[in-house]
Amino acid sequence: MEELDNPIHAALRTIHHSLAMQSGVALRYPAAVAPFYAVPDAESDVDDSIDALIAPVETVYLLGVAPARVLDAKLHPFGQLAQLVCDAPLEGIDGPPIVPLGTEHRDDVLALTALVYPHYFRPHTMDMGRYFGIYEGGQLAAMIGERLGSTTTREISAVCTAPDCNGRGYARRLMAFLTNDLLASGLQPFLHVSHENTRAKAMYERIGFRLRTNIGFWSLRHER
Repeated sequence: MEELDNPIHAALRTIHHSLAMQSGVALRYPAAVAPFYAVPDAESDVDDSIDALIAPVETVYLLGVAPARVLDAKLHPFGQLAQLVCDAPLEGIDGPPIVPLGTEHRDDVLALTALVYPHYFRPHTMDMGRYFGIYEGGQLAAMIGERLGSTTTREISAVCTAPDCNGRGYARRLMAFLTNDLLASGLQPFLHVSHENTRAKAMYERIGFRLRTNIGFWSLRHER
């Protein structure tokens, strides 16, 4: 569970090692995959890595651990996120079929995430893990996926429902499906949600997720 204290770094050292870009001790994902950057601890010297890994005026994001000192970059703290985990299977929800989402669904996925989850989903974010969806009338009505993780954990992310499909229980159905699949595989499901997103946070807690910790969240912008 200590890996959850620095989840981006843990993912890039383990399940996403093949995606990792590295300079010194710093790691990041390719920009087309995810705008995430990580260091092992707050004392990490990152000045050279910023020039090597982050494009001029590009913004990346850190979760759990941030360097105490940066030059030629602006480190901005956001409010802490709630990191939730689930320890037991969730009650299943009946509904339309859940289908695996692959490259043939990429345009539908990008259209839905651009509409309701625009900040962190990139053209190749689906390379980070498995994604699943529910279609209604030929439209991708709702989706869910895996993002960060390690050999023992997996983050649930991109829980999206099209605005005209809200209120049908699709998010709960997808949450139960993926959470139970991860638990059956011996993996610890976790997720991150803003405390300001009270509706989503309440739903996650109501179905069986619990607060593990409040985790720091920062943006890092290369200034030149």
